[in-house]
Amino acid sequence: MASILESVNQRTQLVGQNRLELLLFRLNGRQRFGINVFKVKEVLQCPPLTTLPKLSPYVRGIAHVRGQTISVIDLSVATGGPRVENTDNCFIIISEYNRSVQGFLVNAVERIINMNWDAIMPPPKGAGRFSYLTAVTEIEGELVEILDVEKILDEISPVKTELSDEAREKLTVTAEQSFHIMVIDDSAVARKQIIRSLAPLGLKIDTAKDGGEALRMLKHFAEEYGNVADEIPLIISDIEMPEMDGYTLTAEIRNDPRLKDIKVVLHTSLSGVFNQAMVEKVGADDFIAKFSPDELAATVNKHLSI
Repeated sequence: MASILESVNQRTQLVGQNRLELLLFRLNGRQRFGINVFKVKEVLQCPPLTTLPKLSPYVRGIAHVRGQTISVIDLSVATGGPRVENTDNCFIIISEYNRSVQGFLVNAVERIINMNWDAIMPPPKGAGRFSYLTAVTEIEGELVEILDVEKILDEISPVKTELSDEAREKLTVTAEQSFHIMVIDDSAVARKQIIRSLAPLGLKIDTAKDGGEALRMLKHFAEEYGNVADEIPLIISDIEMPEMDGYTLTAEIRNDPRLKDIKVVLHTSLSGVFNQAMVEKVGADDFIAKFSPDELAATVNKHLSI
């Protein structure tokens, strides 16, 4: 376990083009799951948990970690599986999503693997646990499932998507201007959150579930319109997505004369100083950490008003 902790600490400082590193873990059973190392702050043996009244059934309890109180979510229960009965030999993966820190209770933590995003594929269509996946991949002949953590967190504590009165009053973009933008995110929940937050601007919004799909759509628009920025002046893109990540998508846009004038806002639950360096390196116009509806709407309004 010490070697895994050291790897997490080291590799969270790394950024590669269209690459990711997955921390592999198991819940109840043999199925492997993965979480992006960039979202992992720490991996710990499960500490004593305090149960409080009126907690979500997904939340196993509260833990005190390094002076901070965090909720510990039983990932097995949250994805429709059985409850972890004995936490003595379990672990918690402490992660940061959407400006909040939480712990995920898991049965076992294995190792970190380095992969290309193009080896990460959209999940199979269907009901059941597949509705909690953003992607799948194959490692050593075994399917690894990447969970839609934003969906899980939204079911526990729904994200606020309504703009404040103050933010609404500052908007200058109106529906009469008929602006057309694109939203790219592998989480269906995240796409809906963004669309609801931007409703006051009256935008026409196309969506894509990953960078590859978005790039194909933009190139199709290029064949029809030439300079796509005349039709779609702005895109909002997640960073970590199957097939092609947001950094690579941005670089591809900047390298295509028909697409290069599109404004790109990277919108992600990832955090850290490395993001700003990568934003500048690939040529994105802005970076916003999820999820602040006021900040998102203000940023879109700013770039469409220029």
